[in-house]
Amino acid sequence: MTRWGRLARIAAVAGTALTLVGIGTPALATAERQVYVAMGDSFSAGSVVLPQSDLLTCARSAINYAGLLAKQLDVDELRDVTCGAATTSHFSNPQKGIVSGTNPPQYDALSADTTLVTVGIGGNDVGLVGLATSCVNLLPVGASCKAANTAGGVDKYATRIDAFAATYGTVIDQIRQRAPHAEIVMVGYPTGIKPGGCWPLVPVLPQDADYIQANIDRLNTRMAEQSAAHGAKYVDIRTPSIGHDACQPIGVKWIEGLIPSVVNNSFAPLHPNAAGLAAVVPSIRKVL
Repeated sequence: MTRWGRLARIAAVAGTALTLVGIGTPALATAERQVYVAMGDSFSAGSVVLPQSDLLTCARSAINYAGLLAKQLDVDELRDVTCGAATTSHFSNPQKGIVSGTNPPQYDALSADTTLVTVGIGGNDVGLVGLATSCVNLLPVGASCKAANTAGGVDKYATRIDAFAATYGTVIDQIRQRAPHAEIVMVGYPTGIKPGGCWPLVPVLPQDADYIQANIDRLNTRMAEQSAAHGAKYVDIRTPSIGHDACQPIGVKWIEGLIPSVVNNSFAPLHPNAAGLAAVVPSIRKVL
């Protein structure tokens, strides 16, 4: 049973016991203070989804999944240090602001009283957005980015992702050292594009669309494996986001295409919109 479940059960049992002895429930003992730290990159920060809470330094949305989750869990304190363009190096080192300022290392938000940590990271470390933009073909024929990245029988991105995988384990261990009582939840990446793509709506060739998604899936798999090996929980966002990829119409898609649909209050291409951020919350709650 998770900490969140145990607290609810303790409160219920305590309330019943006090009622039985004629005291009633108002005198319930104070539950443990809940401190939630959210770490991660632009997919977690909600770059650039309006309204923004921190536009200049991190392009962080006021309605990212951390903010929504904190409200639903009614935590005592939320320390949201998610930041656009973040890599795992910015967990232990300062990060220059998107427009101005400097962000302290994300690990600095952790402390002994932290009870919950969510982490969404890795896409920038392995260059997934760069891969997607390099695959753009404005004509239905042209050079394939899959062919370029798998030339000679070596898949450059698969190799890069596999080499990066152990970093997830290091991140989990570093968080546990700083926040030994926290529940650690690793949040995966969503489905970006449907099988075969949807040229010209998202102008990448069919084989390249599948190559992009295959690498997103590979990164998710490595994150899940390292989570299991290091005692953290993993949240699958890939599955619930199927059918809500960048190829879908406004009102259905959770990921924006190369030209964001500003009616979704989203201005970041190839990133989650407001609906995509909100959709992460139920999946996190399922593992808590």
